[in-house]
Amino acid sequence: AKQIKWGLGSSYDISIAHDPLEAKKFLKNGSFAVTILDLGLPPNPDTTVEGFKLLQEISSISPKTKVIVITGSDHQEHAARAVGLGAADFYAKPIDLKLLKFILERTFRVQELEQISQQMQSRAESQGTFCGMIGVSPVMLKLFESIRKISANSYPVLITGSSGTGKEMAARAVHALSSRANQPLVIINCGAIPANLLESELFGHEKGAFTGAVSRKIGRFQQADKGSLFLDEIGELPLELQVKILRFIQEGTIERLGGDNTITLNARIIAATNIDLEEAVRQGSFRQDLYFRLNVVPLVMPDLKARTEDVLFLAQSFLNKESAALGNGQINFAPSALAAMTAHDWPGNVRELQNRIRRAVGTVTGRIISAADLGLKEQQTRISEERVMTLREARAAAEIKAIRKALQMHDNNISQAAQLLEVSRPTLHDLLKKHGIET
Repeated sequence: AKQIKWGLGSSYDISIAHDPLEAKKFLKNGSFAVTILDLGLPPNPDTTVEGFKLLQEISSISPKTKVIVITGSDHQEHAARAVGLGAADFYAKPIDLKLLKFILERTFRVQELEQISQQMQSRAESQGTFCGMIGVSPVMLKLFESIRKISANSYPVLITGSSGTGKEMAARAVHALSSRANQPLVIINCGAIPANLLESELFGHEKGAFTGAVSRKIGRFQQADKGSLFLDEIGELPLELQVKILRFIQEGTIERLGGDNTITLNARIIAATNIDLEEAVRQGSFRQDLYFRLNVVPLVMPDLKARTEDVLFLAQSFLNKESAALGNGQINFAPSALAAMTAHDWPGNVRELQNRIRRAVGTVTGRIISAADLGLKEQQTRISEERVMTLREARAAAEIKAIRKALQMHDNNISQAAQLLEVSRPTLHDLLKKHGIET
């Protein structure tokens, strides 16, 4: 500890804790961004018991503190366990201050990125949320304003956009901001119900209307009376049902299947589709008059690739929700993940982003989600290049290269090579043995 403080004191403000109790007192004030933790702690310095015990406690005492674990043991299982318990990095003795400085710089950079992510999330929560929708990009702010205006009337609404762009959330927002907010919002996916059952589902049926109709059924239209009816994937509706919906929009009436009575209703129609209805009209699979009736107030949901400013806001929001739902504690994105998400085209839009994060949270074993955990390709940036190999591999490669170069320059003289490397002779001998370098 004294050696580290001496070697790093000019770059960092360092406090030394001599035992776990003193360490916990320091950590409780929450002012330490990074902690270097030796696993061999009193009263049992020859084992890792106290070190791992303190490592487990740090996540609750000071959850924002990043921990670099240092130990005299180079066992792989200790590294895996330390990272699994939340350690940001793992370093085996002997200590090389130059490599430790590199690890510290990286750890502080990760913590800085996490703070940026948290700030983005706070900004999204305070400024970028709109009826559960998240967006700070110009295209989304314009969409939010359109929804506000549309909600003030009861005209039919047609929401178009690619799959996964959040059409149902937009429909919920239209309903929530309207004068019908306290009345039901009834949702039906027109493409998920067999055509022979769809008419009964929408309009209801009378007892005996068909085989199996043992009682009267109230349809979705009637359930939505005085509220709103969201017809998702309306482009999948058969032509004969399109006629009945057109009649409702024009006259406000329906008839149950097998019934003679005309039922007057007051429900706002909100429809959505991911197909080109104009093309469907030209092909004859969608009625032109119904299209014109529905398209009185259009809403176009942008693809996620058109709102890149929102990707990281959405990602952080999904990460928080998924990790909280699974009780996994605080999980953060690695720099590689942030870069990969920003560069990805997101053909599956917001739904793809949410699903990738949900899968990563459910399978990741540590506290950091990488680009690989998201199933995304790492970007060739400076940060990702540093992460091509693991830190253990990078440190080993750097040590081997430096040692061989020093030995070569001094004809395998251990004393002179150690002096060049700024380590002691015993430390150099340990490193030679560790890496299997023969002199």
